[in-house]
Amino acid sequence: MRLFVSEGAPGSLPVLAAAGRAQGREELLISTVGPEECVVPFLTRPKVPVLQLDSGNYLFSTSAICRYFFLLSGWEQDDLTNQWLEWEATELQPALSAALYYLVVQGKKGEDVLGPVRRALTHIDHSLSRRSCPFLAGETESLADIVLWGALYPLLQDPAYLPEELGALHSWFQTLSSQEPCQRAAETVLKQQGVLAFRPYLQKQPLPSSFEGRAVSNEPEEEELATLSEEEIAMAVTAWEKGLGSLPPLRPQQNPVLPVAGERNVLITSALPYVNNVPHLGNIIGCVLSADVFARYSRLRQWNTLYLCGTDEYGTATETKAMEEGLTPQEICDKYHAIHANIYRWFNISFDIFGRTTTPQQTKITQDIFQRLLTRGFVFQDTVEQLRCEHCARFLADRFVEGVCPFCGYEEARGDQCDKCGKLINAIELKKPQCKVCRSCPVVKSSQHLFLDLPKLEKRLEEWLGKTLPGSDWTPNARFIIRSWLRDGLKPRCITRDLKWGTPVPLEGFEDKVFYVWFDATIGYVSITANYTDQWERWWKNPEQVNLYQFMAKDNVPFHGLVFPCSALGAEDNYTLVNHLIATEYLNYEDGKFSKSRGVGVFGDMAQDTGIPADIWRFYLLYIRPEGQDSAFSWTDMLLKNNSELLNNLGNFINRAGMFVSKFFGGCVPEMVLTPDDRRLLAHVTLELQHYHQLLEKVRIREALRSILTISRHGNQYIQVNEPWKRIKGSEADRQRAGTVTGLAVNIAALLSVMLQPYMPTVSATIQAQLQLPAPACSILLTNFLCTLPAGHQIGTVSPLFQKLENDQIESLRQRFGGGQLEESLELKAKAPPKPAVVEAMATAGPQQIQVLTDEVTKQGNIVRELKAQKADKNQVAAEVAKLLDLKKQLALAEGKPLETPKGKKKK
Repeated sequence: MRLFVSEGAPGSLPVLAAAGRAQGREELLISTVGPEECVVPFLTRPKVPVLQLDSGNYLFSTSAICRYFFLLSGWEQDDLTNQWLEWEATELQPALSAALYYLVVQGKKGEDVLGPVRRALTHIDHSLSRRSCPFLAGETESLADIVLWGALYPLLQDPAYLPEELGALHSWFQTLSSQEPCQRAAETVLKQQGVLAFRPYLQKQPLPSSFEGRAVSNEPEEEELATLSEEEIAMAVTAWEKGLGSLPPLRPQQNPVLPVAGERNVLITSALPYVNNVPHLGNIIGCVLSADVFARYSRLRQWNTLYLCGTDEYGTATETKAMEEGLTPQEICDKYHAIHANIYRWFNISFDIFGRTTTPQQTKITQDIFQRLLTRGFVFQDTVEQLRCEHCARFLADRFVEGVCPFCGYEEARGDQCDKCGKLINAIELKKPQCKVCRSCPVVKSSQHLFLDLPKLEKRLEEWLGKTLPGSDWTPNARFIIRSWLRDGLKPRCITRDLKWGTPVPLEGFEDKVFYVWFDATIGYVSITANYTDQWERWWKNPEQVNLYQFMAKDNVPFHGLVFPCSALGAEDNYTLVNHLIATEYLNYEDGKFSKSRGVGVFGDMAQDTGIPADIWRFYLLYIRPEGQDSAFSWTDMLLKNNSELLNNLGNFINRAGMFVSKFFGGCVPEMVLTPDDRRLLAHVTLELQHYHQLLEKVRIREALRSILTISRHGNQYIQVNEPWKRIKGSEADRQRAGTVTGLAVNIAALLSVMLQPYMPTVSATIQAQLQLPAPACSILLTNFLCTLPAGHQIGTVSPLFQKLENDQIESLRQRFGGGQLEESLELKAKAPPKPAVVEAMATAGPQQIQVLTDEVTKQGNIVRELKAQKADKNQVAAEVAKLLDLKKQLALAEGKPLETPKGKKKK
């Protein structure tokens, strides 16, 4: 074997460290080459490091070379390591490239350097802290540790860029840096020059593609354009010249949409939101908005697409909410289904169906799957130790219980799952359990229940995953979650609950029970389709012809990737199973979590009251979509992205292109005589368009959005360099050049309007109306850049697309959604006519318990009054008011009284 490295190449660090670990396993020759020497004969650009194997084959990515050395050492691959490697390639490397460019080439320091990588460093620190392990994948050093250490070392070897508050990251980095293979690698590459050792190499490299801090230059990017071959340029020009004539006929619209033999049939679902609450921005980006982007993209590709969703209406959460609001479960479902539908309508979510799970079809299909599982021996009865509230005189379903998580110690874990660590919990495992209704301590008693025998189905699941996962677009976190469940061995899962509101269990002796919501909720996709068309089986019992994409947050992965597939496989009824499971991480709000009770964060029904259009919300949420790691909504960042990317970049380019046509050419697209530079630009835009397609086909939604902004930047640069506003006043040749630049620019604007359609549909339609883009070009997006606005085409009236967000406007919204809206909502509730409360009949508490609650209410009331008298921070006051209202609710329930509507302030 021969390893080629280059002096000052950052990628040499991890491969030399990995080679050091495998020393002696095979003979290795290390050669130093110049940064411009092309070692791999079939690559168009020089690339180092490179490992030439004895077979003559080449490995030329850092992680692939390191993996090879680790495999030589007997290392066994695991999913968590693979997830880290994907994250390093897609998230860490682009940020590090920008940071190192700032530091080494531009000589910047401090936050200018640390800023691009701070979020990535925090992610590593949090992951190490959460797992309480010294290394990224467990107790021992893995491939992930060496690859990430090598990537980070050029920056973090200077203590100024290793934040002290990131203690776990600090310890991990120091541990690896002290190991002999890593020390030798650092000495070999840095040669006692520190970070300056990288300068000669980095100065010869192209500008990092994710380098967002660059200024708009007046010179074309010759470095990038020069990499295009003559063949690529010629192909791009040929496609451009074919124009609208190369568009295929539009697919005829169906109603209902049904699979068509021989076509690509795409079935898209987004996780069914619980009907008991209002979705916040994290819920929206995690499910419906991400799925909507892919559904709109699928339709642009002329794929036969059905996108469905609906409200998940059965279960404990609904009963709890009904009790809180003094309504029946059905009334709660009706109320919140309408709220959800209105929110998604405002966000312009393009469902083909938005249904519900409280339907006869849901009962029929769920009971059929259950009966098939029962007759095949995959369901058994067992006695369950369950929590029973003696005060409420009933068994407590999971969500009627709260307590301390037995795994991570989180104090508000639910009886079915911990929101902090994500682990599933049996309610009796909770420490210090409390009944959510009356706050008394429940006791453990026995109850008969039905179980899905997952161990019997495990082999079928493994076989199905073995066929499905290779070549699929399951996200790394989804693969990891399912594999971790299988690694621990599947356990039988209880599928019934002691509730009234749910799908009835069709079995003698279980008439007073219903199916556990996570047994039948995923069947909701099927029943919602059955309510849409009586030919639903053509979608759901047709795995040979249907491609199923399911979108969700990562906490829903076990139910979609394991519980439902096991149920369907056991039912043996040829059900369509998920081909591509797309799971996001979590979206946080500023520095914390969304909380309706504390009035923190933007919820779906509030976004429309901010004065910010729905498309701006869509853009920003998709821009920060938590694909590889948790991300956070930030008002400041939203302002920056709106004003820089939308207003100054995208909006500026499209408006200028259209205005030049109107102002200089009477609204008529001019003749275009392409120069070699124009032809190269056509090819460059074509390549970026193809990259956009590649990313969206892999459901990498956030990255594909960057391609739109990149094309827009190239368009701005093209206009800036060619200055058509000056040339139009010059000679005949200058005027012709102004016409070509304007015509090409307005066609790029037309292309962007179509690429933008999945992300910002209203803005997309506005651009298309302004440019009078022909109808076929609005509905189809090919992989080539076409001339869709030929010479002579008359455009419409052009006007600005975006408005600037002002600092004071954003600061006001930050204050309002940092807890300030809690008081507003209380005032609104006070104005609403009170509804009679409906509470379940229960025995009243004893005098002693009532007295304790009365004292607590008095004490909390005094706290609130004192805070208001001191004019304390309104967020603090709001939090204490929420506690007071909760105590009053407990007291009313204990006394057997109907719940009162909270009193609000009177406006002065």
